[in-house]
Amino acid sequence: MQVLAASSNRSYRATVHPLKIVALGDSLVYGFGDPVGGGWVERLRREWMEPSSAGHVLYNLGVRGDRVCLVLERLENEFRYRGELKNRLPDAIILSVGVNDSARMGRPNGRNFTDFNTFTTEIAQLLDCAQALCPVFFVGMVPVNETRMPFSDCLYFNHADQYRYKEVTRQGCEQRQIPYLDLFELWRDRGEAWRQAHLCDDGLHPNVTGYQSLLQDILNWDVFTSFTSLSQTWRNTA
Repeated sequence: MQVLAASSNRSYRATVHPLKIVALGDSLVYGFGDPVGGGWVERLRREWMEPSSAGHVLYNLGVRGDRVCLVLERLENEFRYRGELKNRLPDAIILSVGVNDSARMGRPNGRNFTDFNTFTTEIAQLLDCAQALCPVFFVGMVPVNETRMPFSDCLYFNHADQYRYKEVTRQGCEQRQIPYLDLFELWRDRGEAWRQAHLCDDGLHPNVTGYQSLLQDILNWDVFTSFTSLSQTWRNTA
């Protein structure tokens, strides 16, 4: 372990402090569509289990089909029960939810699963509640393949609605200084052919290659990797 000598003749020892992180959200957190690696959260969890890693603990609390209101309902209980050690709580929350709220019901011009004004209120509540617990990171939605709709014979996802719902989420994060990874813009910039090659046939979920790419997007997210690398505490050893 590294020891620093301070001017006060006290020394401080750097001890590794593995982080406890919970990831809450929908099927993008759950990892649906990736039978090989289990999704980006599971892939990251395995990476952090390598002997050479910092040993961070990552809980996958994704539920397929969840909307913002459902994640909000379970947020605090999920958080409180994931500390592992007595009197310890998780160090950070990763949120990823909203695409299911944007879906059109029954037909391409049907009502949204969650009314936009309701969504605006609920996403603000979710961000406020999460931020009151610990540091928060938000992973945005990926753009769907519109030509594959409807999903499950009844849900119509489209880029226009996705953009509206992700923008109010991004702006809410910006107002609260919550880091937001805009996967919607990141993936759209890579082109339609690239996106189709990285989505399942259902047009909604990333496939194995998609989740591999998504993991790299997470690992290239400077604000997140900076946070996870600062996992040391200085202990007074004088």
